[in-house]
Amino acid sequence: MKRLLIGISAAASLFATSALAADLAAKAPVYTKAPVLEPVFNWTGFYIGGNLGYSWGNADNSTTIDRFTTGLPLPAPLIGTNGASNNADGFIGGAQAGYNWQVTNWLVGLEADIQGSGERGSSTITCVGCADVGTDIVTNLNQKLEWFGTVRGRIGVLATPDVLLYATGGLAYGQVNVDGTVTGNGATGNTTVVLSGISSTRAGWTAGAGVEGHIGGNWTAKLEYLYMDLGTVGTGPVPLTGILVTPRQLPGLSYSSHFTDNLLRVGVNYHFGGPAVARY
Repeated sequence: MKRLLIGISAAASLFATSALAADLAAKAPVYTKAPVLEPVFNWTGFYIGGNLGYSWGNADNSTTIDRFTTGLPLPAPLIGTNGASNNADGFIGGAQAGYNWQVTNWLVGLEADIQGSGERGSSTITCVGCADVGTDIVTNLNQKLEWFGTVRGRIGVLATPDVLLYATGGLAYGQVNVDGTVTGNGATGNTTVVLSGISSTRAGWTAGAGVEGHIGGNWTAKLEYLYMDLGTVGTGPVPLTGILVTPRQLPGLSYSSHFTDNLLRVGVNYHFGGPAVARY
């Protein structure tokens, strides 16, 4: 009997020790791994890039025909001043560089670009009954935008850490060429005069908007629209030798083109910004 009681006591002691150990193990502290913080793209800093696009330009043209020697207008009811407008469309492409300052989810910056242009256009302007024998004098004007550039400020908001919506505007400049031909009646019949043309580097303004997104690493891609006004280029009067206006006098031609543009382009930028900050 005594031995039985000793056995029962030993078994109870062993069970209690095991239960206490299990309870202590259940209450041991649990260690969890710290969350990994994802980096956020930092927009601050210099960047360079390239772009391609298309331009829908417009030229508003005007011609005035008068007496070249005296500068007097043609006699009424002849209309010596006429106008016409035409498209001047083409592909564009170039490079840009700039600097951004990011403040929380706002961004301000400065960007400059230089573009090659394939924009071309032409207009036909008729001065009805202006030639000496009452026939028309017809002027064909051709416009060409050789190249252009802009220097613009940018201001925008980060819709997300990786997507920038911005407005932009500033200085625009470019080389506009205008040439053409004039056909009218002269002493020996119908005569065509080739205009020597004008080439002028014009300064104007531009404004627009765009969206730019982080696509990986230090790279972003953008889609941008700009309206550009390069002002008016013109010359004259130039003599139309071989053509006559009443009363059998040498005519002079003054002509001009006012060039505006709508630009849509896509581009990529490489950013030399500071280190990324943690995404919480």
